[in-house]
Amino acid sequence: MKKSAVKDRAMMPLVPLQLTDAQVGEMNPLEKPVTGPGSMMAFMKRESATFIENQQLRSELNDYKTANLTRKLDPASIVRSKWANRHEQSFADKEFLKLKAEIDGAGGNVQPIKVRPLAGEQGKFQIVFGHRRHQACLELGLPVLAMIEDLSEQELFSQMDRENRLRADLRPYEQGVMYAKALDGGLFPSMRKMADALGIPQSSASQYTALARLPKEVLLAFESPLDVQQKWGGPLTQTFQQNPDSLMEKVRVIVGQSPRPKAVEVFKTLIATTGDCSTITPPLTPIPITGKDNQAGQILFNPKKQAIEINLSGVPESRIQELERLIKEFLS
Repeated sequence: MKKSAVKDRAMMPLVPLQLTDAQVGEMNPLEKPVTGPGSMMAFMKRESATFIENQQLRSELNDYKTANLTRKLDPASIVRSKWANRHEQSFADKEFLKLKAEIDGAGGNVQPIKVRPLAGEQGKFQIVFGHRRHQACLELGLPVLAMIEDLSEQELFSQMDRENRLRADLRPYEQGVMYAKALDGGLFPSMRKMADALGIPQSSASQYTALARLPKEVLLAFESPLDVQQKWGGPLTQTFQQNPDSLMEKVRVIVGQSPRPKAVEVFKTLIATTGDCSTITPPLTPIPITGKDNQAGQILFNPKKQAIEINLSGVPESRIQELERLIKEFLS
């Protein structure tokens, strides 16, 4: 810019800022400007306050839009996700019955479940996580407290997985079923992609999935698939592939035993290189006992350990010494 132009502009007279009567009337009498610069400062102050207020209102509105709404819903209006991983036995075990009793006592679930609106069905929802809490409310006839959020299929799966992994009561087999469903259903193109999306090691995802891929015949050897541990899938699969006939013979022997051996003993037997079931501790065979005053009891004999276990009920404490004396005479 030329020096002459700068000089001409510097010599231009100042024009006072003109405010309307309405603008001036809205101002505090003590703040009403009496000069041109004063009018400008008052106007800028008012506009700045309005801008800040508008920004705050927009922020609060945005927070409201993105917040998870919590409502009490009719449990009959909520359906399970196709990625649901809870085994049917999880809705009948001691942990579920305890949870159900707690919800009944509180008049509903204190910790909300999470659902998403079911596309195309007004008033219907799909569970993201909280299947057992929902089932408990459904059986008790209580409304279920739920957070509502619109999620994509992958977002639903990821949130379900993360919430379940934070809960200690989810079994490895149930986790494996969930991962196998996701891979088979094309939700993720590969094991690695799924592990990356969920933030877990690929080796862990592979171990869990191997449990769900076990032949049903192998799972029959266990009293419940929920008893199978995370790292057992690989060895059991390898054993089945290498010698399926020997493995299935062991399964038939184990299934015929009552009561069933512990899960860890079953696993050791199935992957053992020998063809027999010698690694299994034989089950105790109960012999019932009934007293003259209707006392109940049983004798359990373990042939491998040559051990006897006696369980009695309805016997007063005063007779313990008498029982001890009889056992000592028996052993002498």
